[in-house]
Amino acid sequence: MGRKLARFVQTTLVLAAILFGYTTVSDSEFDLWKGQFKTLAVAQGIRAETVDLAFRGLLPDSKVLRLDSKQPEFTKTVWEYLESAASKERIAVGQDRLREYAPLLDRLYVQYGVQPEYLLAIWGLESDFGRFTGRHSTIRSLATLAYAGNEERRDFWGKQLLSALRILQHGDMSLVTMRGSWAGAIGHTQFIPTTFEEYAVDFDGDGKRDLVNSIPDALASTANYLAQSGWERGKPWGEEVRLPPQFDWSKSDPNYWLPTETWASENRVALADGTLLSGTGTDWAFLFLPAGYRGPAFLAFHNFNIILKYNNAQNYALAVGYLGDRIRGKPALLGTWPHDEEPLNHTQKAELQALLTAAGYSTDGIDGRIGPNTRAALRRWQMDSGFPADGYATQEHLSFLRKEATEPPAQ
Repeated sequence: MGRKLARFVQTTLVLAAILFGYTTVSDSEFDLWKGQFKTLAVAQGIRAETVDLAFRGLLPDSKVLRLDSKQPEFTKTVWEYLESAASKERIAVGQDRLREYAPLLDRLYVQYGVQPEYLLAIWGLESDFGRFTGRHSTIRSLATLAYAGNEERRDFWGKQLLSALRILQHGDMSLVTMRGSWAGAIGHTQFIPTTFEEYAVDFDGDGKRDLVNSIPDALASTANYLAQSGWERGKPWGEEVRLPPQFDWSKSDPNYWLPTETWASENRVALADGTLLSGTGTDWAFLFLPAGYRGPAFLAFHNFNIILKYNNAQNYALAVGYLGDRIRGKPALLGTWPHDEEPLNHTQKAELQALLTAAGYSTDGIDGRIGPNTRAALRRWQMDSGFPADGYATQEHLSFLRKEATEPPAQ
């Protein structure tokens, strides 16, 4: 039996044992891996006793592997996501927290320059203000993923596990308290271990950086991360805007930045309520259309991209900005969403990518996710095909591409 097959069989037997409660089965391959990883960890300065304590009696977590292998259907629309992310209940809780933690949040703003409402928005999105920080053992989750998780990411998980071991060794957190998401994110604002090591701070002064039990540490660490990533003190993330008729939709490109005054004077962009757009030549922004030309429009500023460094998903950055604004007391969006549009599912997105690529508009891979490369390819195709070049994929585009693919070439 080959080594890979033997490892697969052994792992399957152990995970089956876990699933059915037979946890006494020995996993010799996992034990061998733990020994090898201990050697690696010790070579990188982690004490042997730290590794022994963390690995004692450790078996893979079957639930983590199921979650890692799961391929979700990304069919939730941006408006459905925002409705959940910035629900009335979450806004109300956020406003309560704004009052409750006002002295702490004021101190954090003075030190780091990040507005309180955006720290609260991240806290609300990541753990619902501490109600769901995760119950998975960080060490067990990361060991499981480094050993038997997605093969393409095992090196990443291994680095996270080494980082988690260093956090234990440093004494910031214990094995009992180091718990979080199935993928190893820790605490109120869900830091992965390497981010924890680099950016977590001890703001309550107890000598430990504890993102699970200390709200001051968690919020200060988030503020420190954003500040060190380049957050512009006191500046907004973006503004909802109103676009003029016959607008050039090709300008809705995250790589197309203009000074705010240019958006206002040359492109006749105003705030959503019709008032003049304020700004100077030093305030640059790009036009963001999260649901295409039929949905609300935003000018996104530098701080929008800083939120993306926390979580590289445009809908997430929009949710942080919008939830933060609502916590601060700003009104709901004025633009309307295209509720009649049926979103593309994962398979349809992959088909769209394949058809675009076949038509000469490379998406730089086919993975069923509409990222920057796919949006850029789609925008080029839209311009050539007579659609508004907003980079937003719809069922209409997919149907048109299918038709193009089956039509005989012109003579």
